[in-house]
Amino acid sequence: MAERCVAFPPVIGGQPRLLILGSMPGAASLRLGQYYGHPRNGFWPIMMRLLGAPADLDYAARLAVLIANGIALWDVLAECERRGSLDAGIHPASIRVNEIGRLLGAHPGIRLIAFNGATAEREFRRRVWPELDPTMQAIATRRLPSTSPAHAGMTLAEKRTAWQAALTTRRPDNQPLIGESSRESGIAQVPRRPTPDAVDSRLPGRRR
Repeated sequence: MAERCVAFPPVIGGQPRLLILGSMPGAASLRLGQYYGHPRNGFWPIMMRLLGAPADLDYAARLAVLIANGIALWDVLAECERRGSLDAGIHPASIRVNEIGRLLGAHPGIRLIAFNGATAEREFRRRVWPELDPTMQAIATRRLPSTSPAHAGMTLAEKRTAWQAALTTRRPDNQPLIGESSRESGIAQVPRRPTPDAVDSRLPGRRR
C-alpha cells in the first residue's frame, strides 16, 4: 500500500555555494527525521570524509559542518505517494515539488546543483527547471551516483571517488566549491557547537 511521504525543510546557511538535491527521504530517514538516516546510506560517510570531519559526529554537528562549508541540502520532491522506500515506488501523479526556484533566488551565491542520484535529476529537469528564470537555468548541474544502499552497482569507495571528483573541482571563476582549507589541510570548517543555523530551516512562506 502506498504511503504519503512529506520531505524535510532545507538545511541551509547564509552563504551556500553548493546545493545537493535528493529525491525524497527513504522510510528510515522519515522515521528518524534526518536526511540520509539509513545506517547504510553512504552520504554522511562520504561528506564527512570529503570535508575532513570526524565520522562519529552527531546529526546536528554534521549539519553544522555542511553549513560551515557552504553546502545546502534539500530534496526535489516535497510530497508524494510511495510504495515502500525506493524511488521506483513513487507514484508520478502524486508528486509535488519543492519551491527550489525560491531558494535559488534567495541565495544567488549557489554555483552548482548536485543531484544525489538519477531520480533527483530527472524530476528536477522535468518539473523544476522549466519554471526557473534563465539566470537560474544557467547554474551548473551535475548528477552524482546515488548514495543509497539500493544503488549496489558501485562500492562506497567508488561513490566517494566520484563525489570527490565532482565537488572539489574548481568552477570557471577559479573559486573552489568547498573551502580551500578543507581540501588542503584535511580539516573541515567545523563549528565548536551546532549553531541555530545548523538545523533545518524553512523558507518563508513555503507551502506544504
